[in-house]
Amino acid sequence: MTIKNTEYKSEEYPFKSNFIDLDGTKMHYLDEGNGFPVLMLHGNPTWSFYYRNIVKAFLGKYRCIVPDHIGCGFSDKPQDYNYILDTHINNVSRLVDKLKIEKLNLVVHDWGGSIGMGLAVRRPDLINRIVVLNSAAFTDSFIPLRIAACRIPFVGEIAVRRFNFFVQAARFMATSKTFGLTGEVLKGFLFPYRSYEDRVAIYGFVKDIPMKSDHVSYPVLEEIENNLNLLSDRKIALIWGCRDFCFTTHFLERWQKIFPEAESFLFETAGHYVLEDAKDEVIKHISEFLKK
Repeated sequence: MTIKNTEYKSEEYPFKSNFIDLDGTKMHYLDEGNGFPVLMLHGNPTWSFYYRNIVKAFLGKYRCIVPDHIGCGFSDKPQDYNYILDTHINNVSRLVDKLKIEKLNLVVHDWGGSIGMGLAVRRPDLINRIVVLNSAAFTDSFIPLRIAACRIPFVGEIAVRRFNFFVQAARFMATSKTFGLTGEVLKGFLFPYRSYEDRVAIYGFVKDIPMKSDHVSYPVLEEIENNLNLLSDRKIALIWGCRDFCFTTHFLERWQKIFPEAESFLFETAGHYVLEDAKDEVIKHISEFLKK
């Protein structure tokens, strides 16, 4: 099932839909503006909507490539798909090849961190500069209790898919706004995930968090972690919402140890959705960082 962009009308997201066919499954992506390519990768439970304000700000300066991972946003949502890290990395790699992009700047958030860095360590020649927003790309033993609860067999799937707990909770937990996300912004975040079937990848991402070495995605994440040194000569910016309940400053400190030369920009009052809580300041920092 593909949700067409024409079904969603909002000034918040006035973009044209593009699709790539991945062996019969359609992946939706934005391809807006002209100039040096900037690839932006979202996490869970968001979609390309999360980057809408960067795209608007970058029009006329950069070519903004923003895919919706399979199962997310306006991409197809097959119910029997292999929603694992390696698949998501390969999908993005195929999109880059289709668009014949030879060099790009990379912006990642949440699961986009592991997916984007997976692409980067496998194809380091692609990467010019990297912007990391609250995310991780390495193994770690920390997981918030509220996310761990969503991984409980049967109960977690019912909560995430039947009652939309993960998406609805994020409207409050992922932002530091007093009343959470509201209005057209809230509508945009919720729009692609209106039914049980729509939320298949939301639960797929939750299941795919590799906490133990016998998990199918653990060796993939371990491989990414072990090869991050291939990017040590790249310019990297770490932009962090310090009130993030999930990717706490513990993860920021790990990034800083891996990339000690990286520039860090901390937003003390912003949460996980740092692009919502500190939009103008974050976009300004990203813009200045990429122009240097």
